Amino acid sequence: MKPIFNFVFLILILTNTFSQQTNTSKIEDLKSTYNIQDSVMIKTRDGAFISAIVVRKKGVTSPKPVILQYTIYVRDKGRDIKTLKEAADKDYVGVIAYTRGKRFSSSEIFPYENEGNDAYDVIDWISKQEWCNGSIGMFGGSYNGFTQWAACKKMHPALKTIVPYVANRPGMGLPMENNVSVNPNYEWSFYVGNNKYLDTVAGNDRQRFRKMQNKWWETGVAYKKLDSIDGSPNRLFQRWISHPSFDEYWQKMAPYRKEFTQIKIPVLSIDGYYNDSQNSGLYYVREHYKYVPKANHYLIIGPYGHFGAQRGGEAVLNDYKVDSNALINTNKITYQWFDYILKNGAKPEILKDKINYQVMGVNEWRTASSIDKMANSFLKLYLTDSKSGDFHALNAIKPVQQNFLYQEVDFADRATQNNDYYPNPIIRKEIDTTNGFFFISEPLKEPTLVNGSFLGEIKVSVNKKDMDIGVTLYEVMPNGDYFHLSYFIGRASYAKDITKRSLLKPNEIESIPFSNTHLVSKQLSKGSRLLVAINVNKNPFSQLNYGTGKEVSDETIEDAKVPLKVKWYNDSYVKIPIWK
Repeated sequence: MKPIFNFVFLILILTNTFSQQTNTSKIEDLKSTYNIQDSVMIKTRDGAFISAIVVRKKGVTSPKPVILQYTIYVRDKGRDIKTLKEAADKDYVGVIAYTRGKRFSSSEIFPYENEGNDAYDVIDWISKQEWCNGSIGMFGGSYNGFTQWAACKKMHPALKTIVPYVANRPGMGLPMENNVSVNPNYEWSFYVGNNKYLDTVAGNDRQRFRKMQNKWWETGVAYKKLDSIDGSPNRLFQRWISHPSFDEYWQKMAPYRKEFTQIKIPVLSIDGYYNDSQNSGLYYVREHYKYVPKANHYLIIGPYGHFGAQRGGEAVLNDYKVDSNALINTNKITYQWFDYILKNGAKPEILKDKINYQVMGVNEWRTASSIDKMANSFLKLYLTDSKSGDFHALNAIKPVQQNFLYQEVDFADRATQNNDYYPNPIIRKEIDTTNGFFFISEPLKEPTLVNGSFLGEIKVSVNKKDMDIGVTLYEVMPNGDYFHLSYFIGRASYAKDITKRSLLKPNEIESIPFSNTHLVSKQLSKGSRLLVAINVNKNPFSQLNYGTGKEVSDETIEDAKVPLKVKWYNDSYVKIPIWK
């Protein structure tokens, strides 16, 4: 085995050396055509430095508009320069700036926290360079989408447009969704925070974090002890869970409330029905229109996941074969948009109106002047206690007599999990009905277009002070398959105000409104039924709310001595947006 190992090791060294030589050769070739400044340092007002790369076409002497990407992801230099070369080839100047603490910046890394001020300073520096004509556009996805909105926290006059894809809104979507901390950002904090580049070893070690997650679940220790189980302190995780409310810590990272009124620039947002953090991206869209009703803000949305939306979709998403016309060229549309805004070019053809959405099931795109106008009616359906086959009835008529369905959840029992809400696969042959309650409608008498975000109100009485709930919406197709449409997960004590916790009163009937669900557009067939699942969130993929009223991250299995006893009342309802 040793000789083979040495041979393989030698091959790896030679391959790596060849790769480095090839990359060096490619960069040298680029330098003959492009003016590449790969070690730019931009000083911020508070004395920190931001590392950046600038690429311009050689021989171009006139100032050009600038395309800026602002990111925490420091990848291979050749890869980043390639994206900047594309901007230069399209008659722009390309700039990538890396967030404070990354690449050559000596500062400590704190994701989200400094991006607003630092983005302003980066834009200010760019605007003063002789190669900038005073117009700057930004684009990018996920964290890079967030940094664009952070740049709008305080508008710089040189920022003329942004194109955020699946933009994160810290505190809303990740690392918590509707005030419930979810696990994916735990390992991400090591991936981006361990060094000046990316810790791909830690970031890709799924086995390590799955083992940690399962051990936490099995032992029942406090959620805040996750890093103790892992054996590596996670300073960012601890920082985040110390802010369970959407408080000033989160609010100051991106535009909040009236700060949207200052955003007068054109915006093109791109998102997906199955983007995990869709409620982050659409938060910006909704709030922008709320405070600037005539905002020049366009949205493209379709059956895309988090990564698919950034590259124009994927033919198969979570085992679902998407409609052929849903596949778009995100990059091409982005540069068409820049030409439209920064060079008085033609508007991208796909932008027929402010909201441009793909309708799953009929292979077509439709438009609306706003998200609210995607639907012109609602199906208001009550979660009744009457049986309907294997389920309970989802009925348009409110029950005459108030009654309830009873559920008991033993948090000490780790053999069972509740709330299987995640849309993977999107189409299922069967669903787990062993816990929670399921409510099914009568067959649809005609094809029905579900268009928008469903909402509702759960009437409930519990013996404790809090609970985390899940609500999932399916289409039961005529062949019996279950098509996942949308879902909600949230904490009851924050249902009426995500900035302030208001505990439930034990054994009293409470109303839990919910609306921050995932938007979708899907043509339902004649004969299909709607199915709504409600449940208590209890699984190893997020915080476990035992209901004591203490900070949830502090609760342990010792708080599970008394099961959660839930009465789900039959005047609870959902409102499903449709287009007639």
